[in-house]
Amino acid sequence: MTGVGICLPQLGRHVRGDVILEFARRAEALGYSSLWVQDHFMYPLAPKRGYGGGGNLPPAEYESVYAPLETLAFVAGVTERVKLGTSILVAGNHWPVPLAQRLASLDQMSNGRLIAGFGVGWSAEEHEANGTDIETRGRRMDDFIPALLACWQDDPVSYEGDTFRIPPSRINPKPVQSPRPMLLSGMWSKEGLARTAHWFDAWNPAGMRATKVKSIVESLDASRGPGLGPLKVFTRSFVQAPSAPAPADGDNMAAMVADAIAAREAGFEEITLEHNFWSSITSPDDWLAVPERFLPVLEAARG
Repeated sequence: MTGVGICLPQLGRHVRGDVILEFARRAEALGYSSLWVQDHFMYPLAPKRGYGGGGNLPPAEYESVYAPLETLAFVAGVTERVKLGTSILVAGNHWPVPLAQRLASLDQMSNGRLIAGFGVGWSAEEHEANGTDIETRGRRMDDFIPALLACWQDDPVSYEGDTFRIPPSRINPKPVQSPRPMLLSGMWSKEGLARTAHWFDAWNPAGMRATKVKSIVESLDASRGPGLGPLKVFTRSFVQAPSAPAPADGDNMAAMVADAIAAREAGFEEITLEHNFWSSITSPDDWLAVPERFLPVLEAARG
C-alpha cells in the first residue's frame, strides 16, 4: 500500500505553534502516514542565485519558517504512530556530529519514527551565514553523510575524511532504528543521483511523472553496491507549486488524486502532499481544514 504523507504547517506568518500541534493530531487520526518539514532559516533580499538556483526571489512564504527539527520534536510529543521526516535538511546548514546527536535524540523521543532527508541546497546566503561555501557543497556532502553515519556506529566512534574529522569518542544517544533511520535523498543532479545510489535508502522527487521516476530509480538501483536494496520512492505532489498561479479548480484535487493513483500503481512507498504554497491558505483555520479536505487523495493512494 502506498502511504500518503503531508507537510506540516511550517512556512508563512500565519503559522502558529498550536496550529502545528492540532494539524499533526488530525493528520495522524485520519491515517496519513508521515509528517514533513523543510530546512530554511532566512530570506535574502538580494539573492546571488535565486530560488532553487534560478533567478527569482524565494516565495514570500519563506519569510517565516519554523525550525525543522524543533518542529518535529514538538510534534513527536503529541503523536504516536505517524512517521516524522525532513524533506529536506540542507547539509550546508549543519555539521555532521552535532546533527547526528540531534537526529538520534529525535529518533529516541519518537520511538523510531524519523526519516532523515538530505540535499545540498541552493541558497548562497544561508551557506554564508553558516560559515559554509555553496561552491563546495557537493564535495562537502560526500564527506558529510559518512561522517554522520559514523556517529551512529558502536562506540568508540572515529572518522577521518577530506572535510570532517571525528577524534575517537563516545557519541550518544544512538538512534532507536537499526541499523539507522532511513536516509532520504532530495538530490537531482547527475552527481547527486550518484550519491543517492551510493549512500541513501530512498529518493524524494517532486513534480515528476511516475514513469520518469521509475526509469531513473531503475537505473540507480542497477548501480547500487552489494547488500543495498532497491531505492524506495517518496514522491511529492503540489496543490500549488511555489510562485505558480492558483489552481483553476481551486484545490487541484483531481490532479493530486491522479498523482496518488500513479504512485500506487508504480509501487512507490509514499506520496507527500505539499500545501505550503497554496494561496487558499491565509489563516490558521485554513491549515486545520487541510487534512480532512484532502482525504480523497488518501483514499486513492490506498486503492
